[in-house]
Amino acid sequence: MKTLIIKLTILTSLLIAFAGCEDEVLRDTRVTAVQTLYEPADNKVLVLQTSATASEYFEWEPAKAEDSGMVLYEVAFDVEGGDFSAPIYKMASDNNGGYNHASITHKQLNKICALAGIGSAETGKIIWTVFSSKGINDLKGEEVRTMEITRLAGFADVPGDVFVTGAGSEGGSDLANASIMKGVAPGEFEIYTKLTAGEEYFFTDGKAGETRQFYIDNGVIKEGASTSTVENTAVYRINIDFTVGSVVMTEIVDFQLHFAPTDEFLYSLAYQGGGIFKASNQPLEFKQEGWGRDERYKFRMTIKDADGNDAYEWWGTLNQTDGRPTGNEEYYYMAPVAESRWDDKWKFDGIMDMAYIDVIAYFWAEGPYTHNVIKVGDQ
Repeated sequence: MKTLIIKLTILTSLLIAFAGCEDEVLRDTRVTAVQTLYEPADNKVLVLQTSATASEYFEWEPAKAEDSGMVLYEVAFDVEGGDFSAPIYKMASDNNGGYNHASITHKQLNKICALAGIGSAETGKIIWTVFSSKGINDLKGEEVRTMEITRLAGFADVPGDVFVTGAGSEGGSDLANASIMKGVAPGEFEIYTKLTAGEEYFFTDGKAGETRQFYIDNGVIKEGASTSTVENTAVYRINIDFTVGSVVMTEIVDFQLHFAPTDEFLYSLAYQGGGIFKASNQPLEFKQEGWGRDERYKFRMTIKDADGNDAYEWWGTLNQTDGRPTGNEEYYYMAPVAESRWDDKWKFDGIMDMAYIDVIAYFWAEGPYTHNVIKVGDQ
């Protein structure tokens, strides 16, 4: 009997402890619903812009947590008349859900509107609110607001491949010689290519048979049999985003090798075609320092900005390397980097000191942007 009483006492204690823990867990996950939305205003009318930096600011009154800890937020969207039981889209607020505000790009809003059934370049309404939580048991906000949005002129049927062709293109009028663009993201394509002034060029989704044709009209990509021209014969970087219908044409003026030890541009790489730039049979001498021979380098691209003035883009190592090459192809991969004399650089192989070299940069569709350095002789 005594043993039974002891067991019952222990069991009762465990149940009480469990109940207390469960209550503590529930208390730790309880939050209030968001009561008030601040921005954007209800019935906001918004015409989406093609700029990659265009965004809309969303803000709301903070919710409260019973344990006084952090509350997580998600901005939710639904079709007009929806009840958010199955939102068409949810995304965390800024700071991985930790802030009571969110900057949502026009490109994201364009995709949300597509999910709501609003067609390209059409105007329609969506509703939004904010869910609050501690990571589980999220609560829908008390207020719901409406936005009237005009979508970007993007394509519902985005091509899988895109080619540049026409008399003004590198491959000429023969479609079989069209230049393929690099796919940089779903629906987004890029190419470095030469265009001839006054000669037509256009884009297709194939190199044979029946193909779709696209052309540029005032910075917008459109489908149809029209063509485009440029005023200057030059090398261009062409960026097309079919999801929003935008095109950015950037004229490439120069591509130079920057030698960090002397802070000089040793030579320009001339455009060869096919997205390839090359400097041939150039002398190279490392700089003598107290600790040894310095051999660090990177590249600078000169472009024309929107006002026609020279602007600069720096290209450095993709993989943050700080040693000499080891034979891995990845060592030479290139990516845009911030302007800096010493950061994001490569080092020449030791055999390049007091040698003649070829430097070749590849901005092509076949793989990562990269470059190569080849010794062609001794000084």
